[in-house]
Amino acid sequence: MTLLNYWHYIVLALIFFASAGGIVAALRQPNKKLAYSMVFSIVLVGIFLSIFSVIVIDKYTKKVELSKLHNKRLLSTEEISYSGIVSNVGKFPIGKVVFEIKLVNKGYVTGNVKAGSFYKPSGFSDFFSNGFGISSKPQTITKEFTVARNLKAGQAKEFRVYFRYPPYFSNTAEFAKVYGH
Repeated sequence: MTLLNYWHYIVLALIFFASAGGIVAALRQPNKKLAYSMVFSIVLVGIFLSIFSVIVIDKYTKKVELSKLHNKRLLSTEEISYSGIVSNVGKFPIGKVVFEIKLVNKGYVTGNVKAGSFYKPSGFSDFFSNGFGISSKPQTITKEFTVARNLKAGQAKEFRVYFRYPPYFSNTAEFAKVYGH
């Protein structure tokens, strides 16, 4: 669950009171069919605004920074490990910090990957090609890990994550980012 701060409560209270006022005004309509559709619309818009406001407030109040990121390939287990430090540089606590790593195979630039490995079969051709031993190899891998929970303002935490490294990747580009919920 996300940690709510006072900005969340202020905006959600404003949306609640605006929705309640709209519902009261809609119920005072003499045409009841029109009143019920207005109440439904007001509730729907209120729910949409609440969800959207929580996402926007999280984006601007929960700031996480990634530092000292290192990776190491473990050839014996065909894994790769990433370690680093996540810091809460905002003024509010963060319920969950997520580390996302995206690996992109750049072997095609150096000519190490055959053109056939880029073809991703569709459902129809996948149904027929599996019997022939043809398999596709993804050229992009994205992994997400929860690396910290309940990170207070100004606090930092070290992390280390492991995952399987594709053996056919060569000259890999990596893109790392962190975000808080």
